[in-house]
Amino acid sequence: MATPILRGARELLKLVDFTPVPRRHRFKKKWATTEPKFPASQLALQNFDMTYSVQFGDLWPSIRVSLLSEQKYGALVNNFAAWDNVSAKLKRLSAKDFVNEAISQWKLEPESGHSATPSPGFSPNLRCFTFSKGDVSRFPPARLGSLGVMDYYLMDAASLLPVLALGLHPGDTVLDLCAAPGGKTLALLQTGCCRNLAANDLSTSRTGRLQKVLYNYVPQEIREGNQVRITSWDGRKWGEVEGDTYDRVLVDVPCTTDRHSLHEEENNIFQRSRKKERQMLPMLQVQLLAAGLLATKPGGYVVYSTCSLSHLQNEYVVQGTIELLANQYSIKVQVEDLSYFRKVFMDTFYFFSSCQVGELVVPNLLANFGPMYFCKMRRLT
Repeated sequence: MATPILRGARELLKLVDFTPVPRRHRFKKKWATTEPKFPASQLALQNFDMTYSVQFGDLWPSIRVSLLSEQKYGALVNNFAAWDNVSAKLKRLSAKDFVNEAISQWKLEPESGHSATPSPGFSPNLRCFTFSKGDVSRFPPARLGSLGVMDYYLMDAASLLPVLALGLHPGDTVLDLCAAPGGKTLALLQTGCCRNLAANDLSTSRTGRLQKVLYNYVPQEIREGNQVRITSWDGRKWGEVEGDTYDRVLVDVPCTTDRHSLHEEENNIFQRSRKKERQMLPMLQVQLLAAGLLATKPGGYVVYSTCSLSHLQNEYVVQGTIELLANQYSIKVQVEDLSYFRKVFMDTFYFFSSCQVGELVVPNLLANFGPMYFCKMRRLT
């Protein structure tokens, strides 16, 4: 019996006219001049419609309209500013600190017959305010505070989840392998746990953006001291340069940046000239995640993250990297269960419930954060 693909091919062949064309009517089409030129954002949408309609099924139309709508933001409080005054100011806007509210609620909820459950072990000291689901209010631009640094940093609140998942402890040595433009690096410093933080990005122009963020939000004695080191190395080689070194590693890889690709033409990876680069992304992501795991001490933790919905860039990269390390380096890696994130943060984000490994925040009109995929791994050997 013919497969659906074979049947489709036969139907397509019926539509093709194989009548020979007289020689004097033959011509060579000039594709470069006659092919319609679509903007990269439109090419991105066409690509997403083809792939994500299969991946998400009936959920895709809702995600699609949310991706095309205005993004929602959170305000990460700068602990190097007068954070208590900043928090009070944000509360007066009717915003809520979604991190600490979620932790408080988690401790109060009974589970398995106990009157309270332990803290889920998030990275500490992070305060991020958001407006409630359905509230599309916007935060005013951040301002310079009384201590000479900016009061808060506006970011997609879902971008904080990979940092929370790292579960930093005081005195940790930390690597942010793909650090620019700097929001997650800033959040790592806000925890107060980094004995040393290496922030790296291959692009020197993007590293410049990272330095600007730190200049505006972090006191000079910290950003210029021994605590923070900024580099522009090839992250794929980090395992060779500083293997078995770090307690915690964040690998927030380059990806198709789905929301950006639908709204911006500049630096859009769906430009025709970048097709090969786009196709090679999963291989680059595997190389970066492998390097991050090799740079981690045995017993240490890595969080892999993207701002893409694509399972080819998310779960498949995680599973492929774990197999690669087992086969080539005899290193065993264990995926950590983060399913409790769905319960803890259900009042702030919408999660996709069918990830094979890791967790995925999907955009929704009532809470238009993400996409944000994150997966936590422990290097066992």
